[in-house]
Amino acid sequence: MSRLAALDAEPGRVAPGPAIREALHGFTLRGRSFVAAGLTAVLCGIVLGEHDLVRIGALVALLPVFAALWVARSGNRLGLARTLGASQVEVGQRAVVHLELTNVGPTTGVLLIEEQIPWALGSRPRFVIDGMRPGWTRSIHYQVQAEVRGKYDIGPLRVRASDPFGLLELQRTFTKTAGLVVIPATEPLPPIPLLGAWTGTGDNRPRPFASGGAADVTVRDYRVGDDLRRVHWRSTAKVGSLMVRREEQPWQSRCTVFIDNRARVHRGQGPHSSIERAVTAAASLAVHLSAQGFQVRLVSALGEEIEHGWHDGDVAASPRPLLERLAVLPTVPNHDLYTGWVDESVTAGMCVAVLGDVDDHDRDFLARLHHRGSASYALVLDVDTWAARTLQPDFVRRPGRLPTAAWLRQHGWKAADLGRDGSLQTAWQELGR
Repeated sequence: MSRLAALDAEPGRVAPGPAIREALHGFTLRGRSFVAAGLTAVLCGIVLGEHDLVRIGALVALLPVFAALWVARSGNRLGLARTLGASQVEVGQRAVVHLELTNVGPTTGVLLIEEQIPWALGSRPRFVIDGMRPGWTRSIHYQVQAEVRGKYDIGPLRVRASDPFGLLELQRTFTKTAGLVVIPATEPLPPIPLLGAWTGTGDNRPRPFASGGAADVTVRDYRVGDDLRRVHWRSTAKVGSLMVRREEQPWQSRCTVFIDNRARVHRGQGPHSSIERAVTAAASLAVHLSAQGFQVRLVSALGEEIEHGWHDGDVAASPRPLLERLAVLPTVPNHDLYTGWVDESVTAGMCVAVLGDVDDHDRDFLARLHHRGSASYALVLDVDTWAARTLQPDFVRRPGRLPTAAWLRQHGWKAADLGRDGSLQTAWQELGR
């Protein structure tokens, strides 16, 4: 079977067809058998002087060649359009993929198409398409479902064309793919009283505007994504770089969601590991706090995860950049936590930490972190429950050591445990008591 390079057809652009010499390399076992049998019959006819046998042998040997010419002419001008019903779905949700195959050449034979998708999205969809006349279009819909968060490429599409006798089979591969982001599933959280609900800093601090004059306008540096209608040209000319007006808005609090994603602090493997539970908890917290009016940023063991700092929720109260980053957040082999992200924004805001197995060195850092922030909350995963369930060889209980949640409460944190079978909503409500 030959592999034929091809491009997805776009408006006004047709995918190139396979060459005849490549088509001749696509004979199936039946096709090769026909050629061998035909040539053998020709040789026997010549030796025996049987002209009828020579003619029959020639016909049998040339039949696969005629099939190659027919397939090469008819099955090589196809256009493909692929669209996704949603480019972002939660774990466990289904995404609909739409394929539209157009014949922009002569009539085709039967086509077998196979979509290339990652194993995490399920088995590869396969479809059989009857012959298509010039200009005909076939629409195909199928669904994928991911049980593991991540970013996946759907495609490319492979098309196999064959002749009616099964003598020849050619394969071509389109080049374009579509991206699907599978974000962690979030759980709704009940509102609780938060100590840091009205502390914060940043551009959203209320500022008095006595009049509409330029002297009363407060400006800041232009950032990527700012509306150009907010550019303050007088200040821009004075400073020499783009400056934008700060809008008068209510005070908005800031919250740092910290997730410890070091491999050594988690237990279990796959979708049911403690790191996956931590990611779900962090995603649920980010969505909930964003809906409560917080600006949220995500910090992991390697530091700040989003380049442009703080993020508000979108119209669905879902901080999309944070969820997309959590979708691909890996475990890291680092032993120590990176602490360079602790700055003045932590002092003026709230911190919510999702922690795993915490050692003495980590406890020293967490004690210092509490003194920097206005309010500190922690969800501590009881990783022993994951280790006991999976019977990991490195699982060792440490009797006599003060549990992390109790230690954090002694040092000023509001902390709650979250076990393998525990409820995130219950743990969150415990933090509000």
